[in-house]
Amino acid sequence: MTLIRGIQAGRAGLLAACAAILIVVGAAPPALAQQGGPGAAQGGPQLGGHGIVVNYPAHGARKLPYVPADAYVIADATTGQVLAAKDPHGHLPPASTLKILTTDTLMPVLRPGQPVVTSHQAAAVEPSKVGLVQGRSYRVHDLFKALLLISANDAAIALAQATGSYRQGVTMMNAEAHHLRAYDTVAKTPNGLPARGQHTSAYDLALFARQAITMPEFRTIELMRETSFPLHARHSVTLWNQNLMLGRYPGDIGGKIGWTTASETTFIGWARRGGHTLIVTIMHCIPLTEMTYAAKLLTWGFAMDGRVRPVGVLVPPRATGHRPAVAHWPATGHRPAPGQTAARGAGHRIAGQARAASSVPAAGLAAGGGLLAAAVAAGGIVLAVRRPRRKGNPPGP
Repeated sequence: MTLIRGIQAGRAGLLAACAAILIVVGAAPPALAQQGGPGAAQGGPQLGGHGIVVNYPAHGARKLPYVPADAYVIADATTGQVLAAKDPHGHLPPASTLKILTTDTLMPVLRPGQPVVTSHQAAAVEPSKVGLVQGRSYRVHDLFKALLLISANDAAIALAQATGSYRQGVTMMNAEAHHLRAYDTVAKTPNGLPARGQHTSAYDLALFARQAITMPEFRTIELMRETSFPLHARHSVTLWNQNLMLGRYPGDIGGKIGWTTASETTFIGWARRGGHTLIVTIMHCIPLTEMTYAAKLLTWGFAMDGRVRPVGVLVPPRATGHRPAVAHWPATGHRPAPGQTAARGAGHRIAGQARAASSVPAAGLAAGGGLLAAAVAAGGIVLAVRRPRRKGNPPGP
């Protein structure tokens, strides 16, 4: 309780005598294929409903905590088992949790040290930005740090344009979603800012999260408490990790917050204990409570993992199929246009088939801590990167 209260302050039984019972609040799930194509509920028939679903054991169950959100998933990334869920395939706006799909798509194909020249579109985006200067180049690795630590929308656009164009970057994101069998997802932007027809689900966010932690660069960034960003030639700013669970929740190894007026708060979290990595995704949650309830779900998951019968599975990526490759320039003095960068090579795949999360090394996953600096402005968030976030302010979108 001390931990939960601490996170909240920082971020403003039914048992049966049978072997297991199913508790469903809402519509009964239709019989859908476990690994069907688009239009089917991925992961198993129990995940097809709109209510809470959990299979308690006959004895020794811990009650699933109440979570004031429209949808959530708690899953074991190591085994792929979904331990409990609420409306896992409900279509909802993603806000900045969509940036995990952006990372899954682009981190494997953009060279960390490659410069990306900032376009006007990237420099002018509002809100929640690191402050990229039009015409100035930044390294891909630094852009990913801004994207993941402070949810920088300008960094998301710059990375998308590094594929050759903004449109190409978003096309690749949708191709990657299809590759991961995330059929509830339609991406319209690389940063999750509101767009007509853009949506995802708590289940799809869990697929994105499971893929992300297979990437060493992603894991390294997620564990940073703070880092510097070279904004100008002789001026750097400090980026503070938005994930307040880092260093406070035992085993926490990362988190991604999202917020818009339409989406309210969305959240993806990762934690590792005893050789198992759990993923929690929450959508349309009351702002400033998402980390409190993420911690409660993770604590329940670690207590009940291996004791509850799974309600479904996180499906593996498609075994075949290629996605669009990023643009490639010859190794000459040619300089790409603003917003563009060279890729690892034409025809390079966006990502390999997801490796088992058990391959994530336990060493080096020591928790850190961080503070987000943000202020609400014009229905959005404006980032202040050098001050701790004032209590009560929602996270960036």
